[in-house]
This record gives sequence, C-alpha cells and structure tokens, in this order.
Amino acid sequence: MRLVAYTDNVVLGGADISMGHLLARLDPSVEVTVLGVNGEIVERVARGRRDAITQIVPRPRSGHDWNSLKAHLRALRRIRPDVVHANLSSPWSCQYCIAGAGLLRYARVVAVYQLAVPPRTRAQWRAKRLTARAVHRHVGVGERTSREVEALVGLPAGSVLTVHNGVPDEQSAAAERPRPGLLVGGIGRFEQQKGFDLLIRAVAEIEDASLVLVGDGSEQRVLEELAESVGVADRLVWRGWTDQARSYLGAFDVFAFPSRFEGFPLALLEALLARSAVVATDVGDVSEIVRDGETGLLVPAEDPKALAHAISRLLADADLRQRLGEQGRQRVLEHFTADHMTRGFERLYEELLAGKRL
Repeated sequence: MRLVAYTDNVVLGGADISMGHLLARLDPSVEVTVLGVNGEIVERVARGRRDAITQIVPRPRSGHDWNSLKAHLRALRRIRPDVVHANLSSPWSCQYCIAGAGLLRYARVVAVYQLAVPPRTRAQWRAKRLTARAVHRHVGVGERTSREVEALVGLPAGSVLTVHNGVPDEQSAAAERPRPGLLVGGIGRFEQQKGFDLLIRAVAEIEDASLVLVGDGSEQRVLEELAESVGVADRLVWRGWTDQARSYLGAFDVFAFPSRFEGFPLALLEALLARSAVVATDVGDVSEIVRDGETGLLVPAEDPKALAHAISRLLADADLRQRLGEQGRQRVLEHFTADHMTRGFERLYEELLAGKRL
C-alpha cells in the first residue's frame, strides 16, 4: 500500500507529532511519503520512519492559488497513492491536498480532524463543503471533536469516525526540580488557546507553591507582564521549549492544563503516563482522558478560581495525587497509546482499500 501523509502546518504542533507516532508504527509493508508545505515540519513528521520519502509542495498564498493546486496534483500523480491521509489542524486546512486527491479519483482520502474551530469566512466554509465530497472517511481524534466537526461542516450525524490520538509509553529521566517547595507545572505553546494566563492568575491565589512553565510562543511577554502585575513573578520559573518536555513531568507536584479549547491533547496523555496528578479544563475531548476524581480533576474553562481550588486540593493531599496518577496511567495504557491509534488507522485503510465507502 502506498500512503501519502499530508500536513500543511508551518508550526510544529500536536497534530504533526501525532502523525509522526502513527507513521513510525505502521506496518513495514506500507510505503510512506510525507507531503507538506514546510520542510522542517515534513522532516519532523517523517523522523521515526527510516524509509519514508519526503516531498515539499508550494504553500497556498490565497484561497484561490491555482499554481499551488496544480503542484499538489502533480505531486500526487507522481506518487500514485492508494490512500491519502490528510492531517487537519483545523477543519478548514489541507484543502488543496484533498482537492488534488479528489481529482485523481483512484486514491482513498482520509481527513483527520484534530480540532473543531469555526471557519473564518463563509467562503472557507463553502470550499470545505466542496472538498468534503472527495473524502472517503472523515475521522475525529475524540468523540466530542467528531460530533462538533459534523455540525461545523454539515456532515450527517454519526458519520465522523473516532480514532483517538495516542502516545508511546516512553520513560525519560526526570529533570531536576528547578526550585524547592511545591511545584505546579504547565507545558505547551504560550498562546491564547492554552490559557496560561488563567494558570498564572490561579497560582497567584496559592501562596505556598511555585509555577514552572515549559514552552515558548507569541504570548510570553504578555504572560511575563501579567505575572509581575499579580505578584507571582518571583515564584514563576520559565523553561524554554525542548523536545524532552516530558522529563519535567516528574518534577511537578501538579500538572495543570488550563486550555480554552482543545481537541484530544497529547500533553495530557503524556502527563498521565508519567503518573502526574492532573488538573484540566473541561474542553474539547479532555473529559475522555481525565475522568473527574478518577484520573484527575476537571474544572470549567475561563475560571482561575476553580483552577486554584483544584490545584490547592491536590497539593494538600499526596495520597490523592498518587491515586489519580496511577489510575490515569492505567487508563492511557488501556485505551490511548500510539499502538492503539495505529491499529485503528490500519483497520480503516484496509476497509477503504477493500472497497467499503463508509
């Protein structure tokens, strides 16, 4: 089987990391070409599969870039894939690849939705409605994401299959605790979506804990100013982004996940595999991972007081932290590993190639 794995991302995110986990574990008989618009992202996705071919096509410059569409079509014709797996960071991404694959007619197209967010324009929605006809199977990474995509795109209820994201159970040496005392940690991109401003406000209400933030992003300066204004700058430790971010999980007493919106986040899966005591906002598919009081604590989005209360509860109860961490790890091992994800997609590819238009 010839597989094209496509991404049009230009900034590395969970969608590309998830695809990399999948490609690394697919059966060796699958011939993989990673196709995309950014060389660094394409190489990162292909890294775990030694025999993967990589190819770059021009990034669309507008909503009607015919040269980019023709380049996508030429690349797909040369590869002659049996399956095109388009990895959509939003429902409105990857449209040039899907359109090109639809023009080929012989390729089976799988559109995988990582996040359900509204279109920016009506034209974007109309274009999606057209390219959706070329898709043989729409897939969401979590149940809520699947249902929300159906509503956003206008697909029949129950038509979007769910194949959960998964992560490998990789153990890494714990980073040294960056300072003594109780530590609350957060890992991710410093962007509005991730809600680190809410976490800073929450920690301002917890006198006996420090905060460690691992990552980078466009909001860092804003977050630094916020930390100064609410009086926690002296209790906040900044750590830049690293591919070994997992190593910090063992240094945190509580792992906080304060996002405003999400799909099926890999960071939470990694935290639970590391037996972290987790507090997360109930957004996107998070409640499929974090069962409140069983594998972590859930709080409403946009509520720093609720976030502070839940964090304080865990900081005060080491036995609860241990119980939630153990149960969280077990849940991921049973349902959400990279191997689970890979088997799900392999079954889907086999069904599509057997001629079942689901």
